[in-house]
Amino acid sequence: MAKFGGGFPGGGNMNNLLKQVQKAQKEMEKKQKELESKTYESSAGGNAVKAVLNGKKELLSVTLDESVVDPDDIEMLEDLIVLAVNGAIKQAEEEAAGLMSEMTGGMNIPGF
Repeated sequence: MAKFGGGFPGGGNMNNLLKQVQKAQKEMEKKQKELESKTYESSAGGNAVKAVLNGKKELLSVTLDESVVDPDDIEMLEDLIVLAVNGAIKQAEEEAAGLMSEMTGGMNIPGF
């Protein structure tokens, strides 16, 4: 039967591993709070429509230039709003993905 030396590859032990995991978890929580406190702004139609989201991907505001408020072309305004909101969501997601990649060293960890 194989005999284990009580350690992990590289000479570490369980306590050191747990400390590293706890440290990484605290750092992840800190970075998540930083992301949640940020705002992301995107615009469409040459800045005619602006959308601002927070890091939780909650829509904080939509600003419309009067030039895009045409009662005869509501569809265009709706499309511009969707583009602006989706642009801001994409910014938030890209920053979060970049942070996760940085924190995990590029490893693909399921659930993150």
